[in-house]
Amino acid sequence: MRIGIPKEPFEGQTLVAASPDTVAKLIKLGYEIAVEEGAGARAGYFDDQYLAAGAEIVGKEEAWGSDIVTCLDTPPAEELSLVKKGATLLARMNPGASPELIGRLAVKNVTALALDMVPRLSRAQSLDVRSSMMNVAGNRAVIEAANRFGRLFAGQVTAAGKVPPAKVYVIGVGVAGLAAIGAAGSMGAEVSATDVRAEVADQVESLGGTFVEIPVRQESSDGYAKELAEEQQKAVLEVYKEQAAKSDIVITTAQVPGRPAPLLLTAQAVAGMRPGSVIVDMGASGLGSNCELTRPGEAYTTENGVTIIGYGDLPSRLPGQSSQLFGQNVVNLFKLATPKKDGVPIWDAEDEVIRGMLVTVEGKVMWPPPPAKVSAAQQPAQAAPADEAPEAAEAPAWKKWWWKVALGVLGVALVLTAPTEMAGHFIVFELAVVVGFYVITSVTHTLHTPLMSVTNAISGIIVVGAILLAGSSNPIVAALSFVAMVIASINVFGGFLITNRMLKMFERSSE
Repeated sequence: MRIGIPKEPFEGQTLVAASPDTVAKLIKLGYEIAVEEGAGARAGYFDDQYLAAGAEIVGKEEAWGSDIVTCLDTPPAEELSLVKKGATLLARMNPGASPELIGRLAVKNVTALALDMVPRLSRAQSLDVRSSMMNVAGNRAVIEAANRFGRLFAGQVTAAGKVPPAKVYVIGVGVAGLAAIGAAGSMGAEVSATDVRAEVADQVESLGGTFVEIPVRQESSDGYAKELAEEQQKAVLEVYKEQAAKSDIVITTAQVPGRPAPLLLTAQAVAGMRPGSVIVDMGASGLGSNCELTRPGEAYTTENGVTIIGYGDLPSRLPGQSSQLFGQNVVNLFKLATPKKDGVPIWDAEDEVIRGMLVTVEGKVMWPPPPAKVSAAQQPAQAAPADEAPEAAEAPAWKKWWWKVALGVLGVALVLTAPTEMAGHFIVFELAVVVGFYVITSVTHTLHTPLMSVTNAISGIIVVGAILLAGSSNPIVAALSFVAMVIASINVFGGFLITNRMLKMFERSSE
């Protein structure tokens, strides 16, 4: 089948739905690619690059008239009329807020998939265009703030005096928020962040930020924060107000698909900020904004000297990278839908990921989909059947602790039979076990991988010691030395293999 990549019809849209790199990947899946002339020029991708990748350069009507059409956003009426009946349309559609669009797609007998409605499931992350665009937007938000801010982000000690670092406060720790935290921290800013989901605190701290507690907690079943009650909202807004007054830059990231952006900063909060401060409202859109004083699409300075940036096109300000990421998301979707690599997609409505994106199928309305459960909360264990014998459900108590007693007896016997001069070694060993237990268990999960490198170093010392004792005339010492070498070597080499495997996860695919 032929995939059409048209030139984006909306004024100011600099992105394109496929880069030359992603075009080549789609061709490997068995598809023919038709790119409209000049479609990628605004993103820095030119027709000769698409030709070299194996695409065909076509006119507007031919691109929109392909079997499958992939574009950034739902096309306007003129371009939508060029999509042939029975075709497949892939775009960001926001169907929850566009019931009239669903009707038009059904009338045209089109199979439509909303790329912005990917369920927040782990296996769907690679094709989530919202996450990709929010990642770019979070980084760009920091750049926009730095451009308007009158000072450096990083603190310095100079001959002329000490310069404090800029204080950046991020509200909302989703993909965009984490990107903003990382970008601001890399520029030397002192970063703090807030989210109604307490479980993201570790993610903030892993990026060097400080998590600011708020008096509200939420657990999300669909990956998005829920609407707060009136009293909760008042308490949260008070925290935002206090933190904004202490900060030089505030970046708000709260967005909910199909609904107005939640209010995070009131006019009163803006009035309490210092002159020269900057607010970047990433929730600014036609459906509302996170800041009460935001003007969507504009950047201006309030009477008290606070600059408010309400750009809604942050990914479009980095068009080359944004287009590449968007195109790769589309490739990953086609990989899922084309397991045979024969150029014929299968939009399996039984697949939870595909079902969450389907708006219409050959004219049949499929929206809204059933809710996808994405909570990582552990499911409660099922109770044992009533007719099951109690002894089958739970083992006798002695079976649980006999090995501990045996180990203790063996340890006492070893101490009593060992030479007197070894008593000091046993004391050191016991202290090492106790200290090691409390140190290791107190280390946050995000540091377990670097900690593994430390254990490799310790195991290396054990190997060296065992080699020195391997030549002992005492057969027991020699045997124990050999066992120590084998066990420590497993830890060393196994650690290197795991580390190597983890590093490969960050390598760029050659496809």
